[in-house]
Amino acid sequence: MKKALLVIDIQNDFCQGGALAVSGGEEVIPYVNGLMENNLYSEIVLTQDWHPKNHKSFASFHKKNTGETVLLNNLPQILWPDHCIQGTSGAEFHPKLRKELATHIVQKGTHASHDSYSGFQDNHGMRKTNLDEYLKNKKIQQVEIVGLALDYCVKYTCLDAVRNGYHTLLHFRGTKAVNLKPKDAHESLFELLENGVSVLA
Repeated sequence: MKKALLVIDIQNDFCQGGALAVSGGEEVIPYVNGLMENNLYSEIVLTQDWHPKNHKSFASFHKKNTGETVLLNNLPQILWPDHCIQGTSGAEFHPKLRKELATHIVQKGTHASHDSYSGFQDNHGMRKTNLDEYLKNKKIQQVEIVGLALDYCVKYTCLDAVRNGYHTLLHFRGTKAVNLKPKDAHESLFELLENGVSVLA
């Protein structure tokens, strides 16, 4: 079975000191690098949040507070601080991540009107990235997923991987959660297991 490792959004803005830092986010990097180095994967794909500066998921765009919710394209949208803006240092991969081992990079969230947690498509299912096409062309059957953050971009990438027909495995040691609410990580894991994602503790 041909396998790919999907490394989700290990970028400066999601690590210590970043605009949307995930607590302990950078602590997963040694584990992720170890997976990237072990030659078990036919493909290693990095996803990269890559927002225009006027992205409508930003609280600043709406003159509201981070964590508030608005309607965006008739769906609820959590508002975030400005982060991973195209061309900024915050959008760059963390310097300790061995990005040179990647075989492909997928940029997401590139359209100002659509947020994109999943590496496969935006939150409204209107714009797909090239991730599924790339994996299918490479005859990938199983994806293993790590990165940031468990309760958003990692979760939705896992769910879309299952929907697209891949055997999907989450490495729990390779992810951290935002936890806007205290039980978000726990509830995300339960949702993933319910939907056919295997979790390696």
